Amino acid sequence: MGDGVGRYRLPAKGVSCRGGRVVGGDLWLVLAAGGCIALAVVLIIRLKLHPFLALLCAALALAVARGMAADRALAALQKGFGDIMGGAGLVVALGLTLGAMLKVSGAAAALANATVGAVGPRWRPWGCLLASLVLGLPLFFETGVVLLLPIIAALPITGDRDGRQRLLLMLPALAGLSVLHALVPPHPGPIIAVDQLGAGVGPTLVLGVLLGLPIAVLAGPVFAGLITPYVAGGDGAQAEVPDRPLPSPWTALAVILLPVVLIAAKAVPALSHGPVLSLLGAPPVALLLANLVALAAFFSPGTWGGGKPVDWDALWHEAMAPAASILLSIAGGGAFKQVLVEAGLADTLARFAEQGAVSPILLAWGIAVMIRLATGSATVATITASGALTSVAATSGVAPEWLVLAVGAGSLFFSHVNDPGFWLVKNYLGLSTADTLKTWSVMETIVSVTGLILVLAASHLF
Repeated sequence: MGDGVGRYRLPAKGVSCRGGRVVGGDLWLVLAAGGCIALAVVLIIRLKLHPFLALLCAALALAVARGMAADRALAALQKGFGDIMGGAGLVVALGLTLGAMLKVSGAAAALANATVGAVGPRWRPWGCLLASLVLGLPLFFETGVVLLLPIIAALPITGDRDGRQRLLLMLPALAGLSVLHALVPPHPGPIIAVDQLGAGVGPTLVLGVLLGLPIAVLAGPVFAGLITPYVAGGDGAQAEVPDRPLPSPWTALAVILLPVVLIAAKAVPALSHGPVLSLLGAPPVALLLANLVALAAFFSPGTWGGGKPVDWDALWHEAMAPAASILLSIAGGGAFKQVLVEAGLADTLARFAEQGAVSPILLAWGIAVMIRLATGSATVATITASGALTSVAATSGVAPEWLVLAVGAGSLFFSHVNDPGFWLVKNYLGLSTADTLKTWSVMETIVSVTGLILVLAASHLF
């Protein structure tokens, strides 16, 4: 396919062409991109720079390494930043505010207690998985961890002197949260990949849920039962006791499912042509409506449960403050991604895919894996990989939804010490670093590899 190089950038001076490929230019680009990713890692981990600043520095370093003109490099930075904020920024911000209201109101705790606490000890790992899959739909991964694991830690468990029984419950919860974070819109990574690769939000959501369920079962209750006897246990998270009555878990469930139902309904051909559903099923509108319903359900008429007045300043601080850091980190990843695209990485990867050198799905997964291992961030891996694959999505003939899911699966591969989530999970599990690698890191790898296998299989069947 495509033996001419006219639609690709001309090779740099002194670089030879062989069979329509830019050999020296491709090698230098890959090395430069890898070096700039490593630079971002060093800036974040060793120098404690915020990811937003580190990613901008890496982007400018790549522009210099490729000899890009200053105005072109700055235009790429601004475009990447603006595209992310304009495309996915609304969804991420509204998802964060909804999650904060669920947390502050006690609705998340009510739902977790109803799902986990209502089942017997034998089925509690499955109850934890169910709670994570329901709670995790609108919540950012870190928010879900902070909300759910302390509730699990507070459950009465007899005969758990070494902490292994509690670990048996926490790992399924982490598996569910992780799968949703990587595969299911409106989480930041999938929604950004959908936007970058031209996929449909509704189809990606439906496919992500269908494939995510068996992945979560395997990486959650099944893996937890196998690995728990081989770790030392732990004494991690402790729950905060609510000082007011909790909302109804059914009300909490309705609020959480509202945006999911609207987004999924828009993907149904028989329902998608109406102007009202087309508007309400758009992710920003669906999440905005869920935010308004949450306000009415949990804080109207200006009181908490038990009739206590709402501290509105505290509520909005809790809802809005985390969004700034997260959105800036994501936008920094978008800026870095755009410089990678302008430098020619997207064209290089498209050439590899068009020549049949590797399956586009495997290519998408592999790129996300490399960026994940280098940067430690699933969201940055998703942003950068999906941005670099824009040409592949347009020319490979593979449905972009499969590429979104492949990127999401790859973005989870082997979380380790350069991933902030690794240390968050370690703290909440109360494990040693070695045991966190044996449990959490291996669990993430199971999710990643199983996701790749299922996406490859399903893309050939449907």
